[in-house]
Amino acid sequence: MARDVFTGRVVLVTGGSAGVGLASARAFASAGARVIVAARNAGRLKRVADAIGATPITADLSTVDGCRRLIASAVAVHGRLDILINNAGAHHRGPLIDRSDDELAAMVDVNLRAPVVLTRLALDHLRAAEHGAIVNVASIAGQMPLAGSATYSATKFGLRALTYALAEELSDTGIRVSVVSPGPVATDFILSDIDAVSDITFSQAMSSPEQIADLVLACAADGRIERSRPATARLMATVGYLIPALPRLLRPWLSARGRRAKARYRRAP
Repeated sequence: MARDVFTGRVVLVTGGSAGVGLASARAFASAGARVIVAARNAGRLKRVADAIGATPITADLSTVDGCRRLIASAVAVHGRLDILINNAGAHHRGPLIDRSDDELAAMVDVNLRAPVVLTRLALDHLRAAEHGAIVNVASIAGQMPLAGSATYSATKFGLRALTYALAEELSDTGIRVSVVSPGPVATDFILSDIDAVSDITFSQAMSSPEQIADLVLACAADGRIERSRPATARLMATVGYLIPALPRLLRPWLSARGRRAKARYRRAP
């Protein structure tokens, strides 16, 4: 991938203070883009932005007003917006009945409503860009729903559907819309709450944030509608869609494999 395509481009990355968002922001900055990172924790965000040469904007994406303020503030920085990376996410794990109304609403608001609203608000600016792009960071959980992640899986399924529908809707505008659907990623999003993460999640190979960031930049560069990693998770999602009974049959084996991998991560320094 020729990263010089990002030189001078203005990129907004939500959830840009950690994990995949931070790795993506750093990669865009290294490729010559003018990067704006958004997150809720102002102190951490500023430290990250200073380290990679980005502009920080503190934002609460759980509200429509927060989304409006973010786009207005981002456009005000450089007078334009070329690429939007919808990466911010929330996950409150556990059975649906054990989650509070506020926790469920937060997942829907941050994971799905915010990307929809941010995209709508950004469209006029992206139309003005020579090659506008939107990349949504979803999850393989949107294709292989798991117990204990019902709402999270639903929001990521919706984000993927949004991508495919919007790519068709904007096909004659020059704006490219893509989705990145990773399996488990070695970030605090999973590793800081390892006991609450389902065993089956760990049955798949863990990617690094940088590996997923590479997919994000590739999609922003060429507009390919979807990339995912690891290949085994993508294959299982496809087979599970075609043969719905198969994932249930494989679940005991996958869970046992995941328990062994989870034990290794617990022991890791």
